[in-house]
Amino acid sequence: MHRTRIKICGLTRAEDVRAAVAAGADAIGFVFYAKSPRHVTPAQAAELMRALPPFVTATGLFVNATEQEVAATVAVAPVSLLQFHGDETPEQCAALAAAAGRPFIRAFRVKPDTQPHELLEYEAAYRAASARFSGLLLDTYVDAYGGAGKVFDWSLIPNALAPRAVLSGGLSVHNATGAVERVRPFAVDISSGVEAAKGIKDARKIADFVAAVRAADATIQGIHHDRED
Repeated sequence: MHRTRIKICGLTRAEDVRAAVAAGADAIGFVFYAKSPRHVTPAQAAELMRALPPFVTATGLFVNATEQEVAATVAVAPVSLLQFHGDETPEQCAALAAAAGRPFIRAFRVKPDTQPHELLEYEAAYRAASARFSGLLLDTYVDAYGGAGKVFDWSLIPNALAPRAVLSGGLSVHNATGAVERVRPFAVDISSGVEAAKGIKDARKIADFVAAVRAADATIQGIHHDRED
C-alpha cells in the first residue's frame, strides 16, 4: 500500500497535538524560532510531547540557531528530528546535528527560476556533509523564514528526488490530493493550511487534510494495481 507520510507543523496547544494524532499524522512539528507566531519554548514543547504515543515523530524547526541553542533545546524537548529553515550551510547543519545527536532535514525554498538539477545538487551536498542528513523539505521561497504558506511550481521537482522528499508550501485540504498524485513525495508537511488562526489548529481541517492525502494514496495504489494486471 502506497502511504504518504504526513507532518502537521507549528503546534502550540495540547488539543492540537491530540487532533493531529487522532487524525493519523506520522509526525508533528514544533517551531523554535522566536519570530514565528507559532513559536514555542523548549519547556512548552516538552509538555506537549508528553501526549505523543509511540511512533509519532516529534520534529524541531530551527532558523540560524547556534550549536549551543539546538543542543540546549533538545536537552529539554527531546525531539527526534531536526528541521533547518535558515541559511545553514551543509557544514553548519552537520555540526548542529552532531551537537544535538539527532538526524536532520533541510528546507530548500524553491524560487520560480530554480532548476531541477539545483535541487539534486543541493541534496547531494548535504548528504555528503553528514550521515545524519535525512532529506530535503521543499518549500516556497519568500523573503522570510520558517515556511511561506504559498505553493511553488511542482514541475521543478525532479522525478528522481520526489520519492524521498518532503513536500511543503501552500498545501491545503483543497490541493493535497492533486499535489500527492502529481508529485508523489515521500511526505507532506502542512502548517497554515490547517489553522483557524496563526498557531491555532483546526481539528476538522487536520482530519480533512489527512483524508485528502489518503485519497491520493488510494488513487496511486489503484494505478499500480492496474499496471500489474
